[in-house]
Amino acid sequence: MVDDKLKKNIFIVNFSRPAERLIEWLLALSASLSILTTLTIVSILLVESYTFFKEVPVLDFLFGTEWKPLYTPRSFGVLPLVAGTFITSLIACLIAMPFGLLTAIYLSQYASKKIRSIIKPLLEILVGIPTVVYGYFALYFITPILKNFIPQLNVFNALSAGIVMGIMIIPVVSSISEDAMSAVPRVLREGAYALGATKLEATFKVVIPAALSGIIASFILAISRAFGETMIVAMAAGSTPVLTLNPLQSVQTMTGYIVQVSLGDTPFGSIGYKTIFAVALLLFLLTLILNIIGKTLVKWRRTTY
Repeated sequence: MVDDKLKKNIFIVNFSRPAERLIEWLLALSASLSILTTLTIVSILLVESYTFFKEVPVLDFLFGTEWKPLYTPRSFGVLPLVAGTFITSLIACLIAMPFGLLTAIYLSQYASKKIRSIIKPLLEILVGIPTVVYGYFALYFITPILKNFIPQLNVFNALSAGIVMGIMIIPVVSSISEDAMSAVPRVLREGAYALGATKLEATFKVVIPAALSGIIASFILAISRAFGETMIVAMAAGSTPVLTLNPLQSVQTMTGYIVQVSLGDTPFGSIGYKTIFAVALLLFLLTLILNIIGKTLVKWRRTTY
């Protein structure tokens, strides 16, 4: 009887090997397609940007302070777009990071299961709202409220765009941070309680340090999300490429400029059209650098904790 069962199990294992190999090949194909897609995007950006930089010096592009590629006399200094991207992303992160982290602390350490089951779906709804809706929300709701307190605020401004972007990416920070804090072993919390720590002390002195790698990862992901946001900044921040750090003024971000040219009447193959690839390549490199820094910090934290 035992031999029959053993033979049956061996038969099942041998029979399932082709299926397992097929699944393995499918998984490898999926991974290869992802890598191939990324390499294709990067290669297109590099080729098109190369043709642009054959006409425009790289240093003039990176360090120029005037961005007028579609008008004469033309200027190709990308710093105004970089400044607009940084200021809106900074405002968004100043809102999303603290509120997202505090939300994660509450959900993972203090909220009951019933409250958590209500709040988490509500937060996830923010992720599913189209960014066009966020753009109208910033333009027709946030900006009029801000003008009541800041009369000199422009209709299109970086402040309202950054605030709404921050609201949009709060779930990114809260969800990942909560998962990281919930994964902290319970024995660490109980050890802190045994030493006389309060719940607040255990949270900030034990749980958060133990989950810091995941929290940092959520911050980096939120920053990358803010850098790549398009419709909110295109609709609410304006399209004025000026080198300024004043959030009350109208600015233009790198993604906003790409949308403007892509939807405009710029002739295909012209130098104005090629600027979108150079700007996109710069945006890709900045995001890549941020991700590398984030992964380095996460790896360093895991090895030192």
